[in-house]
Amino acid sequence: MKDPFNEMVLRTVLVRHGETDWNRVRRFQGQNDIELNEIGRAQAEALAFTLREEPLQAIYSSPLARAIQTAEAINRHHRVPLEQRTGLMEMDLGDFDGLYAKDLMREQPDFLKTWLEDPSSVRMPNGETLQEVQVRAWAVVEEIVGDYPGGSVLLCGHNFVNVTILCKILGLDLTHFRRLRQGPGAINIIERSRGQYCLVCINDTCHLKEIHRSC
Repeated sequence: MKDPFNEMVLRTVLVRHGETDWNRVRRFQGQNDIELNEIGRAQAEALAFTLREEPLQAIYSSPLARAIQTAEAINRHHRVPLEQRTGLMEMDLGDFDGLYAKDLMREQPDFLKTWLEDPSSVRMPNGETLQEVQVRAWAVVEEIVGDYPGGSVLLCGHNFVNVTILCKILGLDLTHFRRLRQGPGAINIIERSRGQYCLVCINDTCHLKEIHRSC
C-alpha cells in the first residue's frame, strides 16, 4: 500500500478481544486466562466477517485465551501466520485480578482515589504500572514496523494494552487514558507512512449492533 506521495503505508488493525463472563459481571480481568463467553464468540465472528477482505499479511495476538480465540476466528478468513506476543498481554493487575469492581470500591478506597486521580503514578499491588504496559506493547508495534514497512497486519490485544498503544500514537499522557474507550470486539485502524502514525479509526463497534440487540 502506498500514500499519495508514493511512500509505503503500513496499516495496522488493532482489535480488542470479545466479551468474557468477567467482563459481563465487572470483575477485574488482567492476566487470568479467561475464555470468551457466548457473546464474546459471536463478537469474534462478527469481527472476522467485517475484516474478511482486509489484506492481512500476519496476525499478532496476546497469548491469553480470550485474545487467541478472537484472533483465530479472524484468521479463518485469511490463513496467515498467527504469532503470539507476551507484550500484548493484558496489564498485570496483581492482587486485584479477579476482584469485583464493587469489592474494590469498598475495600480499597484510598487506592481507588489515586487510581482515578493520577493513574499513571499507580502500580497495581504485585502487578504492573500503565507505563510498563505501554513500553512492552509499543515494543511489539516497533517490531512489526521493522518486519513490515508496508501492507496490512492485525494485533489482537486487551483494554489497557490497546489504550496505551493509542495514547502513544496520539501523544496523550497516560494520566488521561480514560479519554479513550475500547469496547469488547472493537476495531482501531492505524496507518504509518513517512515515519508518522495516523489514527484512522478508533473503538469502532458498529459491526456488533445486531449482537447487542439480541442480548
